[in-house]
Amino acid sequence: MSRYEPKTIESKWQAAWDAAETFKARRDPAKPKYYVLEMFPYPSGRIHMGHVRNYTMGDVVARYKAAQGFSVLHPMGWDAFGMPAENAAMERGGHPKEWTYGNIADMRAQMKPLGLSIDWSREFATCDPEYYGQQQAMFIDMMAKGLVYRKNAVVNWDPVDMTVLANEQVIDGKGWRSNAPVVRRELTQWFFKISDYSAELLSALDGLKDWPEKVRVMQANWIGQSRGLQFAFTTTGAPEGFDRLEVYTTRPDTLLGASFAAIAADHPLAKHLERHDPAVAEFTAECRKGGTTAEAMETAEKIGMDTGIRVLHPFDNSVELPVYIANFILMDYGTGAIFGCPAHDARDFEFATKYGLPIPVVFVPEGAEEADLDEPFVPMKSERVQYIRGFAGNDLQTGEDAIAAAIAECESRGIGRGVTNYRLRDWGISRQRYWGCPIPVIHCDACGVVAEKKENLPVRLPDDVSFDIPGNPLDRHPTWRQCTCPQCGADARRETDTMDTFVDSSWYYARFTAPHATTPTIAEDADYWMNVDQYIGGIEHAILHLLYSRFFARAMHATGHLPAKAIEPFNALFTQGMVTHEIYKTTDAAGRPIYHLPEDVTTFTVGDRRVTVLGDVAPPDPDMIPDINAWMQGLNDEGALVEVIPSAKMSKSKKNVVDPMNIIEAFGADTARWFVMSDSPPERDVEWTASGAEATFKHLSRVWALCSRIGDMPADHAGEGDAEIAKATAKAVDEITRAIETFAFNKAIAALYGLTNTLAKANGSTPAMKQAIRTLAQLMCPMTPHIAESIWTYQGGAGLCATAPWPKADPALLVDDTVTLPIQINGKRRAEISVPKDMPASEVEKIALADEAVVKFLAGAPVKKIIVVPGRIINVVI
Repeated sequence: MSRYEPKTIESKWQAAWDAAETFKARRDPAKPKYYVLEMFPYPSGRIHMGHVRNYTMGDVVARYKAAQGFSVLHPMGWDAFGMPAENAAMERGGHPKEWTYGNIADMRAQMKPLGLSIDWSREFATCDPEYYGQQQAMFIDMMAKGLVYRKNAVVNWDPVDMTVLANEQVIDGKGWRSNAPVVRRELTQWFFKISDYSAELLSALDGLKDWPEKVRVMQANWIGQSRGLQFAFTTTGAPEGFDRLEVYTTRPDTLLGASFAAIAADHPLAKHLERHDPAVAEFTAECRKGGTTAEAMETAEKIGMDTGIRVLHPFDNSVELPVYIANFILMDYGTGAIFGCPAHDARDFEFATKYGLPIPVVFVPEGAEEADLDEPFVPMKSERVQYIRGFAGNDLQTGEDAIAAAIAECESRGIGRGVTNYRLRDWGISRQRYWGCPIPVIHCDACGVVAEKKENLPVRLPDDVSFDIPGNPLDRHPTWRQCTCPQCGADARRETDTMDTFVDSSWYYARFTAPHATTPTIAEDADYWMNVDQYIGGIEHAILHLLYSRFFARAMHATGHLPAKAIEPFNALFTQGMVTHEIYKTTDAAGRPIYHLPEDVTTFTVGDRRVTVLGDVAPPDPDMIPDINAWMQGLNDEGALVEVIPSAKMSKSKKNVVDPMNIIEAFGADTARWFVMSDSPPERDVEWTASGAEATFKHLSRVWALCSRIGDMPADHAGEGDAEIAKATAKAVDEITRAIETFAFNKAIAALYGLTNTLAKANGSTPAMKQAIRTLAQLMCPMTPHIAESIWTYQGGAGLCATAPWPKADPALLVDDTVTLPIQINGKRRAEISVPKDMPASEVEKIALADEAVVKFLAGAPVKKIIVVPGRIINVVI
């Protein structure tokens, strides 16, 4: 073999796999199937090391399962709609379609050199009309099933991008892209009825045993089941029609500590008041400038306006509570109205303190007396506290018991009823933008809102749009909106809102089972390939993407597009860590940070100090620097000394990104793949270092050289130690198989290092060495498939290594014939010996007492007793 040249062998084997259609997914009823899927990428234009790690993990699993005899589906697509493409069109000119498909082409070209076992024939982008047309068909089916509706809703409105933002797109009260202050605005929106599935989505989490516990907890918290009391205050001084104020509370045990009531700025009562009172209108407008999330309201300054309306306390009608409009009340949770118990709620305490309202105490810590509070007392519901104003007697009880007692008391008096509520709200999908899936409905003056006919799908986006004016280009297109009503044929108007891009990614896993079908799915394909056996992606998608996907699978089953078994679409989930890299920073004269690319700095060691400087600088002679601190201060004064921030997330703005294409060019794809799998467990972050990449390349070169040495061995070379080689190989097969099965890829690579070292030292017979190196190639193939193919072929392996059956370990070779026993002398470990497992204790005693270290320690002292614990330890008493 010539020397290791990744560039040559990697392109060769990728061409061979393509020619043989090695990774084409085939529905084969005679085989078990395995569907592995990584969360598909947004086509930003460049892949990064996070992509390399994510897709290599999936590729390891896919190749391993194929070798085990599974029919494997491992597809790739693009999450291609969204605002970045429109922003690019506005900033650079051109069209979102050109920008998106250009980026897809670039990223595909960057991904293919990685040698991923992807069935590229199934590739699609969510902006393909063939894809979003089927999404529109499902929308129409969901309308028919009552899973879609339209209503007025308060939304986050970005006044610069002129679109609705999801709560997650509002950061510190500002739009995530425009950085403009977000306002709350009421619009007519389309919704999916995900709340109908709240209880099911919550209870089904218990069955997802192969999901990370933290993800299941995050989902459960987001769904947010709560047991509380629904009741109504009687109002006084309220406008006609508002004689009752409905309230839902999860802490009815604190009702006897109420000191005020409050309503959201968008509550029907507040809206009525603002229509008749300019001061109220001004205040509610101020409230709507804040975000709509609970988190945003929690951190905002609490402000309120006394409406002059009062409510009667349900347990004492002589007690009247003031009704405020307050900026920290959410209209879309409960009823949009609360009672305030400031002694035991942080936001209520802040509000009551600000407006001089009473703070009556309901309970105190066990053993404490009632006293004025400097801060709210908010214990866990499971904590026992002393109730002063309780419903089940003024005694020690947990909040959970007190809540149950309060609900029972209120129900017995006819004051209210116990209700189970969920935090999960219906999914608002309307977005006022162009680059998204058009909502396939039509507005007719005679028929109202009607669905487009399926034979007219897809409702395609027009290409002739411009972005020189803010807002949705579909609203101002000269002809696109005009259409005829599917029911009566009269002139009508298309819906110009497009769908939230979360919709696009909520069913793509199902589309991959039949990506070119003229229906959303094909029953036979969906039944064979679903569910996704292993899903891989970032923890940042642990809530919304996964929750929406779980809902969509249920909706697709309800509309006949997925089998019942697929209502939980992902059998197993793995959330990988990030690839990090040091940040290199200096500051300018004004103290502003300046970030530098890794290739723009030099790092060396002076004494025991690691020094990083700008430019390609030769390390100084330590002997020439009597005062290293003064020397480094000089570098700092010159602006050459670089501050190093370790283990930071890769970021273009911080310039600590590593371009995978540069790594592939310098060291090959196998080096990149091996490195991102090797240094840490895959659920943790891994720090990319140039030295680590170089070390990996050297190791693969060593394996290459080992293969060459074994290949050059004479056919009749007898050697010795074949049994030990076979045993080490079997042990490696067992360890690596178990490691891949449990996603412990770093342990698999550690075992590969071990087997390589064993073979490098071995001098067995030629057949034994060749068999061992072929097995090594098979075990390396999921991680480093290119070099594995070359070794496999060079050593006489049949066909492609990628299609060879996974090696099996002979159980007999996994049994250890010997055991290592520590020797304790007077209770302290002094030596150890290796003996056959079945050796009689009398023989073990002889070997132990003859051991050189034991003889030396005993120094002739008589042995009073020796105890052999079989398989465990030898105790010597002197």
